[in-house]
Amino acid sequence: MNMATAMLYLGKAQAMVAGSQTPTSEVLKPSLELRRLYPGIPPVTSCFIMQIKNPEYGSNGILIFADCAMNPEPSSAMLAQIAGASAKVAKQICNIEPKVAMLSFSTYGSSEHSAAVKIKEAVEIARRKFPEFEIDGELQVDAALVPWIAEKKAAGSKVAGKANVLVFPDLNSGNIAYKLVERLADARAIGPIVLGLNPVVNDLSRGCSVEDIINICAVASIQCSLISGKDER
Repeated sequence: MNMATAMLYLGKAQAMVAGSQTPTSEVLKPSLELRRLYPGIPPVTSCFIMQIKNPEYGSNGILIFADCAMNPEPSSAMLAQIAGASAKVAKQICNIEPKVAMLSFSTYGSSEHSAAVKIKEAVEIARRKFPEFEIDGELQVDAALVPWIAEKKAAGSKVAGKANVLVFPDLNSGNIAYKLVERLADARAIGPIVLGLNPVVNDLSRGCSVEDIINICAVASIQCSLISGKDER
């Protein structure tokens, strides 16, 4: 990993994809260590592009799940950053208009527990920081995805019932959710796509397939094009 990362920062390569045999911490550690030399830049987050077989959900079956690989217990400010970064993936890589749901066990104050209040605070920060995106919460996942439930729980929301970007409250819930959907719904999970690193470094699950490696390499190529300002898709 150290050698590959050095090649990136010396300009000998544009992107790195690794992790089929190596834990995420080892893949990203060299890049994160180098990043500490440059304070003030956006934090590193991650997301998955999920392709499910039921086109009724997300954008014709495409959803973004975040953060499922990087940040174990994100603060409200970090959740807001995750929302904005994953919305950009939806728009720039998937070519869909992002509708971001900040998920919780509560919808619109149905619980006043501190965990739900944190999500509400994250929504306020995200809306201020990323006014170009539709972001709403706190929302239970059924209210985020199912129109008739959204009408009952979050009437008038521009996101509820139509969400295609799901921001989970912590890494436990995000990682469990993407693996459940991938295995039980026979969905395609592309990622984790690491956001906030330049040069581009993307990770792989150690349970990845050859197809998974090809897909994340394709995403890395698009990320390089976006960074250079030459999107050649």
